[in-house]
Amino acid sequence: MSDRKKVVVVGGGASGIMAAITARREGASVTILEKNPRIGKKILVTGNGRCNFTNINADLKCYYGNNPKFAESALSQFPVSRTIKFFEELGIAHKVENSGKVFPMSDQASSFLDVFLYELDELGIEVVCDANVRKIVPGKDNFRLQLDNGETYTAHRVILAAGGKAMPSSGSDGNGFELAKSLGHRITDVFPALVQIMLDGDFYKRIDGVKFVGTAEIIHNNKSIIKDCGDILFTNYGVSGPPILQISRKAGEFLLKGQEAFVKISIIDTMTKDEVLELIDKRFRTAPEKSVEFSLVGLINKRLIPVILTEAGIRDLKLPVRDLSLKEKESIAEILTDWRIKIRGTKGWTSAQVTAGGVDTRDINPSTMESKIVKGLYFSGEIMDIDGQCGGFNLQWAWSSGFVAGKNAAL
Repeated sequence: MSDRKKVVVVGGGASGIMAAITARREGASVTILEKNPRIGKKILVTGNGRCNFTNINADLKCYYGNNPKFAESALSQFPVSRTIKFFEELGIAHKVENSGKVFPMSDQASSFLDVFLYELDELGIEVVCDANVRKIVPGKDNFRLQLDNGETYTAHRVILAAGGKAMPSSGSDGNGFELAKSLGHRITDVFPALVQIMLDGDFYKRIDGVKFVGTAEIIHNNKSIIKDCGDILFTNYGVSGPPILQISRKAGEFLLKGQEAFVKISIIDTMTKDEVLELIDKRFRTAPEKSVEFSLVGLINKRLIPVILTEAGIRDLKLPVRDLSLKEKESIAEILTDWRIKIRGTKGWTSAQVTAGGVDTRDINPSTMESKIVKGLYFSGEIMDIDGQCGGFNLQWAWSSGFVAGKNAAL
């Protein structure tokens, strides 16, 4: 393997490592500059430490951004099948779980770091840690990269894989955006995605920790924008759980625009409002002397009952159910199937799994990941204005864009 181009990859996360391996396999001399004391820090915490590294259902509809179609070329050049084969060859046996999520058979995210470190060493890729790039200066035939400790590196090609702003403990502090901006690239509005949602109301401490299987939706202008179902968790600030993370990007979009939006929660999502009304009416008629509070025990989590009844406008929780009006029963049924709560925000970058927004894809060639503004500069991963749904889609974007950037940077 003869060295042709000298490539420096800024960022040793998932996409940066993939870009480095690909560029080296294409014959380039490769150096990774990573600001953390070690590479792959964010990989270790993905999938709750199990690393959901792709999804067999990955396609364009799973991605967002101002122009999601930008992702099409990279995803087709390095699709899921090729991703699985790539990692199988590195030693990662895989298994497919619910919703198409793909995990290593070891159930250890650290397996990825182990095989990456081995491969980087085998290929002779230089890895420099504690290397925070502060400035990239393009020259006539090369780039000069200046670290904050005063050291400099030169390269024929640079791949900017510095991540976004989500999970700053992993090193993603937005510095990559500043580097891209200094080189003339536009940065779209960025906000946290795959993140918990904060809601209006003062009752959350009372139901903090209550979990149920239900459906959550984002409602805007009285229209359902996006929904997902599964385990939903009430917290002391609002709601969390996989369905909430999945719909949170839309909440972030409306917040960014200063527009009002609501989360609709269906605690009972297997029945219509009328069916629930019939069900609770039957319960009430069976034991008319029971208090309205006690009559719902066994139907829903009992910690939710006082809050739901209060939200339904029922102040006397000890009232015998025989004394409830039809309107009050309808209100209970509505809260159980269509509880709408105004969104007041989302949790911040420390809680977010991914960054929405980033380097404007209009400034990047989708077929090569090369900048249209600075020749020889490439992008990969989360730094770009592409983000995916929860479930392995963001790592697939990291692998695909990293592969394309690495391949073309080595040419």
